[in-house]
Amino acid sequence: MTHISALDYAQRLIACESVTPATGGVFDVLEDMLAPLGFTVERFISGENDDNPAHGAPVENLFAIRESGGRHFAFAGHVDVVPSGDGWASNPFVPEIKGDFLHGRGAVDMKGSIAAFVAALHDIPKDAGTISMIITGDEEGPAIHGTRALITHMQARGSIPDACLVGEPTSVNRLGDMMKIGRRGSVNMWISVAGTQGHVAYPHLADNPIPKLIAILTEIEAITLDQGTDWFQASNIEITDLNVGNKATNVIPAKAEARLSIRFNDLHNGEALVARVRERVEARGGILTAMISGEAFLTPPGAFSDAISEAVEAVVGISPEPSTTGGTSDARFLTKICPVVEFGLCNATMHKLDEAAAIADLSALTEIYRRVALKMLAA
Repeated sequence: MTHISALDYAQRLIACESVTPATGGVFDVLEDMLAPLGFTVERFISGENDDNPAHGAPVENLFAIRESGGRHFAFAGHVDVVPSGDGWASNPFVPEIKGDFLHGRGAVDMKGSIAAFVAALHDIPKDAGTISMIITGDEEGPAIHGTRALITHMQARGSIPDACLVGEPTSVNRLGDMMKIGRRGSVNMWISVAGTQGHVAYPHLADNPIPKLIAILTEIEAITLDQGTDWFQASNIEITDLNVGNKATNVIPAKAEARLSIRFNDLHNGEALVARVRERVEARGGILTAMISGEAFLTPPGAFSDAISEAVEAVVGISPEPSTTGGTSDARFLTKICPVVEFGLCNATMHKLDEAAAIADLSALTEIYRRVALKMLAA
């Protein structure tokens, strides 16, 4: 069998215009990569078309597995990408090599790491253990019908891994300087305070909702959730939007609204935080709605993170910092079924114009992934 490089695989994936929610062609390409390597590939569409954007659009998911008994090691990722935007130096969906870099939307986030793992599979013997790939087309979007649907699919077929590596771009200044052993949770909240519209010259005939909303936000802003932990920074509450929509200078408005975002560590859970804020909102006559995007999680340092550290040191000569910084990822769902660590390419250009991955990093990441997989399968 011809040994195909991560660069070749990455170019094939980038050439598929797979803006979230992704379906179709990019999954055809990935299936064509995996089937010759002995994988059983299972694809399905999750979600339905309706008029409610909160339900999310239908997306395609792929679960591929090569079973040979023993331990089960999984790799998780996504083939959907964010919109390219205007101003690229070249077509974002025509992969282009410029000097030492591969340019194209998804080169870093995260078709490059998927390509590296597939390339690594060429040098992982089939009898080393069971390997699977958990790939969604809905990570950059609402993440409603993606990895969560894949987990349900895996549970139904009895294929739960012993550990899962998520290939998000975790490196910062150079390949290998950081891995993610956890992530903070995220919850967004919307506050609405009703009043009675009226003329500003006759305030006794109206009820201004703005002072009530200001009082609510002042109370919330005064909350100190925690001082951080050994592995997490302090949780923070941020006011992200205020809206009254009053275009008249002589009218007391009928409603005032605000939006909050809380990123929280593993000292909290989403429901408790919502209840804490709701108490303050409702005490002043407001209404609160909330959406919990994910809970905080931590994979304590141990055999899994050690395997990654050893592989990184052997290949690029540095030791990755275990971190929980940054936003959320689909690791927040996978951590409910097995230990999860994230490790991948440098993230400097993800979601940016002219996204690019160093060609040398694709090669090095292939070897790192190979070593990690073999180590975890032999554990």
